[in-house]
Amino acid sequence: MKFTLQHTDTASKARAGVVETDHGTFETPVFMPVGTAGTVKSLHRDFLLDDIQANIILGNTYHLYLRPGMDVLRQAGGLHAFSNWPRAILTDSGGYQVYSLSGTRKMKEEGVTFQSHIDGSRHLFSPENVMDIQRSIGADIIMAFDECTPYPCDYDYAKKSMHMTHRWLDRCMAQFHGTKPCYGYEQSLLPIVQGSVYDDLRKQSSEYVLNHDAPGYAIGGLSVGEPHEDMYRITNLVTDILPQNKARYLMGVGTPENLLECIERGIDMFDCVMPTRNGRNGTIFTTNGIVNIRNQRWARDFEPLDNLTPEYSKAYIRHLFVADEMLGAVVASLQNLRFYLWLMRNARKHILDGDFVDWKTAILPIITKKW
Repeated sequence: MKFTLQHTDTASKARAGVVETDHGTFETPVFMPVGTAGTVKSLHRDFLLDDIQANIILGNTYHLYLRPGMDVLRQAGGLHAFSNWPRAILTDSGGYQVYSLSGTRKMKEEGVTFQSHIDGSRHLFSPENVMDIQRSIGADIIMAFDECTPYPCDYDYAKKSMHMTHRWLDRCMAQFHGTKPCYGYEQSLLPIVQGSVYDDLRKQSSEYVLNHDAPGYAIGGLSVGEPHEDMYRITNLVTDILPQNKARYLMGVGTPENLLECIERGIDMFDCVMPTRNGRNGTIFTTNGIVNIRNQRWARDFEPLDNLTPEYSKAYIRHLFVADEMLGAVVASLQNLRFYLWLMRNARKHILDGDFVDWKTAILPIITKKW
């Protein structure tokens, strides 16, 4: 992975860049569709390649480890070959999923013992075997194993957790650099900044991860229930410390407003399940605002859903949801990802044009209006 910074907005920290991997390049700012179990839910590969034109998607270490398992993925030649995906893939480390299993996991210095949500079997994730698992999955960009602290989180716990994440990072780096890619192309490991909502801890963590030279750095432990003002404050603080010539990835964020506010604060890469999850539930993001397609008001609205999805009317899509037809989830998920990637491409255009802040201020009331 190589990141090249192309332009920084004159009125903010918003950046335009490009990331190169052995499976192709992608421009930033970028939103990465989440393909948790090796698929972006309900969407055919060709939708992602040709329609949405996604140049990078995510896979999830925890879910892929449990199913289909590493033996299957290694025999297939990695996730790219297994899913027939020709472009870049990023895998998270499974730390967030282990965090979400708080009732069935035990954390210690060695790693985290957890219980499978599928069959109840017990497993251990350590910094070392998570590196080996991600090597076997074969993602272009892999993440360090960390603890995602909850919100709220008291200072002492956040500090203790941060230091353990740092020790785990050292072990991740040692294992990563002591092993080789499995499938003949390069992989890159990104460290993760932690520290909850505490400025001094985030500063310490930002400075610590810089002890490890990497092509990019991630910010974790946000979008876990904290007020948006805390997210923006921490993001701004951390991007002031991280180097200009390295990619910055804000994990698990978020709403369209979150994306634009954090682009303004210097973030390059995002992911979130929101577009597809909300789409499956009938909440649709459009260039004119947020539509709850199940509302009765759309039952006889025969206008197109959006200029990004002109092929179906609101009335027809509502009918699909009311009738519990699978096509409804497909169309809504497709529209939401069309919108998210449209938003990123427009953000990039306005960064390059030098009017990002004015554009963001004008468009936010439009795209966040609820119908």
